[in-house]
Amino acid sequence: MSAGKTTRILLADDHAVVRHGLRLVLEAEPDLEVVAEAGDGHEAIELGMRADIDLAVLDVTMPRLTGIQVARELSRRRPELRVLILSMHDNERYLFEALRAGAAGYVLKSVVDRDLVEACRAVMRDEPFLHPQAVSALIKDHVQRAADGEAIPDDPLTPRESEIVKLVAEGNTSREIADLLVISEKTVDRHRANILEKLGMRDRVDLTRYAIRRGLVEP
Repeated sequence: MSAGKTTRILLADDHAVVRHGLRLVLEAEPDLEVVAEAGDGHEAIELGMRADIDLAVLDVTMPRLTGIQVARELSRRRPELRVLILSMHDNERYLFEALRAGAAGYVLKSVVDRDLVEACRAVMRDEPFLHPQAVSALIKDHVQRAADGEAIPDDPLTPRESEIVKLVAEGNTSREIADLLVISEKTVDRHRANILEKLGMRDRVDLTRYAIRRGLVEP
């Protein structure tokens, strides 16, 4: 990023009070400006496609799409856009999934007042930002997996299937999911059947438990 340039930021979090607090932290700095706010994952994708957005700061847990799902989609559609994930989870699985989705940084909400500004500036310099505990946890996990001869498991579901699992777990009907995703109800039902078969599960309750374990929804 060239000297003197202001970084234009999209803030995405489903809690308006949290967004307000984040905005105050960021806009106290002369080189950072919040130009858009989103309250759910779909809105974050729409706003993230704006040409005037340089950086998307995404909460990991949002309605309709998680921050990680949004990061994956924005990285695919706007690879030049920088993405930071905000999370309350000091957990190597969330960190690893965020990095796989294209995020350049991972900031814990518990220390957001200390780390967020530094993280924004780092990723705009094309430098990754990871808090020390996350790096240590990630290294420890990978070393242990390597020692055990394990591979890091991929999510068996496609991004579209994960999207549908999240919407099912949030209590949406097939009709509502079809309307949200602009697909037919029959297509939703086919996806659901494929998901259940892939995961060896039976019903919505099983899918909801899976969604919680994968961090797609909060318990």
